[in-house]
Amino acid sequence: MSTDQLSTVFGALADPTRRAILARLADGDASVRDLTAPFRVSQPAISRHLKVLEQAGLISRSRRATIRLSHLEGEPLRDATAWLARYREFWDQSFERLDDLLARIQDTEREGNA
Repeated sequence: MSTDQLSTVFGALADPTRRAILARLADGDASVRDLTAPFRVSQPAISRHLKVLEQAGLISRSRRATIRLSHLEGEPLRDATAWLARYREFWDQSFERLDDLLARIQDTEREGNA
């Protein structure tokens, strides 16, 4: 995934409404009407959110008769997760160093109180 595409994906994920829409689509395809129901926003507002998600490649849209369905596309999420995973190792190592430091401080305090 290119950096530009990654920025688009993270930009789309930055909005809580769009994240909630993706969570709903994880259960299966849904129409705009179905996706609008749990929110206190208009159907056109949800349509704009869907357009952002579609441009990021996070959803695809198809037409079934008169209903337009949205479908979750997992690949961009997988790519974003892989990108983030590289930084998990950094944080794991940082936490291990912090644990070691805290253990040394506690040992020093115990020795000083003995």
